[in-house]
Amino acid sequence: MKTEQLTCDYLIVGAGAVGMAFADVLLHETDANILIIDKNAKPGGHWNYAYPFVTLHQPSAFYGVCSKELNRGIIDKCGMNEGLMGLASGQEVSAYFDAVMNETFLPSGRVQYYPMCEYQGDKQFISLLNGKRYEVSVKKKIVDATYLNTSIPLTHTPSFSLDSDVDFTPVNTVVPRIGKHQNYVVIGGGKTGVDTCLWLLQNHVSPDNIHWVVSRDAWLLNRKNTQPLDSFFFDTIGAQANQMEAIASSSSIDDMFDKLEERGVLLRIDKDVRPSMFHGATVSELELSALQSLTSIVRHGRVTHISKDELHFNGATWRMPESSLVIDCSASAITNLDIKPVFDGDVITPQTVRAYQPVFSAALIAHVEAAYADEKQKQVLTQVVPLPNRDLDWLPMTAAMLRNMKVWGEDEGLRAWIYHCRLDGFSRIVHGVAKDDMQKMQVLGRLKEAAVPAMQKLMTYIHDLKAKGQL
Repeated sequence: MKTEQLTCDYLIVGAGAVGMAFADVLLHETDANILIIDKNAKPGGHWNYAYPFVTLHQPSAFYGVCSKELNRGIIDKCGMNEGLMGLASGQEVSAYFDAVMNETFLPSGRVQYYPMCEYQGDKQFISLLNGKRYEVSVKKKIVDATYLNTSIPLTHTPSFSLDSDVDFTPVNTVVPRIGKHQNYVVIGGGKTGVDTCLWLLQNHVSPDNIHWVVSRDAWLLNRKNTQPLDSFFFDTIGAQANQMEAIASSSSIDDMFDKLEERGVLLRIDKDVRPSMFHGATVSELELSALQSLTSIVRHGRVTHISKDELHFNGATWRMPESSLVIDCSASAITNLDIKPVFDGDVITPQTVRAYQPVFSAALIAHVEAAYADEKQKQVLTQVVPLPNRDLDWLPMTAAMLRNMKVWGEDEGLRAWIYHCRLDGFSRIVHGVAKDDMQKMQVLGRLKEAAVPAMQKLMTYIHDLKAKGQL
């Protein structure tokens, strides 16, 4: 079969959220021709395989592409997110990315889209439908939007083994199995495990019949502190001031986490269990209360094997109650924690340059590519914020994020772009404060005053951890 020759300015590998956010900025800020390839049948990446009750954990205002609103501007009036900005469902997010592709990208005439295709490297890809091969002449750069690899619950391989007679299901296929069991054993303490426990509770399963297997307890974020509305100023910006003051006034890392919890920046399920994990999962206070109603949380470390009646751990076993369905929620949200340069010759590798926000990060990186010519300046503006896994990872993540915010704030053009970017959220709240609003000005003053000593304290802790080989 003859190889077809294609031409573009930018070849984007991956039509997930990161690739779409990157392409959107290029489309609106340059006259570049863009070619997007993706192995899925539709844009949206892992959202094509999301479990049926998944929602965003943070407000929809922070998600999607810059040019098209995802959030409907609603405040939830019922449920466990009551009083907070709406969270798009998986179906809404999938339909949104489909609309962006078909209503914005393709009608522009500057975007070529090849779904159901797999990148082979060296500017070549192949159709998964008929094996047809393509070779691309790339005038500017290749964008690897697949680097932040997302592990999908439906297709990931569990780290444990199990016997063939175990009633077992990935979370994606749990709905048809619901109601056929008296007990539900949820394996996984991350976002998916949280979602599954909450979904069972919302569907009137008794807390006594939900058994949550948590290998590591996690520090959680309060969703009330992430609301990009002026009416939440004292929650959102107040939480940032509280965070800086907690760090600056702490006497040790443990004391810092205690102070972050006391000031409402971090939450945890059980006050008697010290979290050792941080993935940035966000919960409302109502969701936290619901999770705390669970009477059976199994903490023996990681599951190694599942037999018909027991879960096996290293050095421990736990007997499952009768009529149990085991639900696998153990897939990691993002599996690639290694860092590589965002800008490296003719390859751009989008990664997080702001914690918790991969799509904002992708949009900002695309803007830097479009607006700046000097390679070294691009690298300075896009230092990677490392993805967290352990509780200690919160420190370098926060330090890197503060460093980037300082650098961006010193660049007038980039500062203006962030202000107008809908994926940012907080800049307009801060810059909209009237000088005579003394209460809000006081919060901003606290934030500014504590920022430098907080950064110094973080760097001291990080230096000590590195000296001990813990980072």
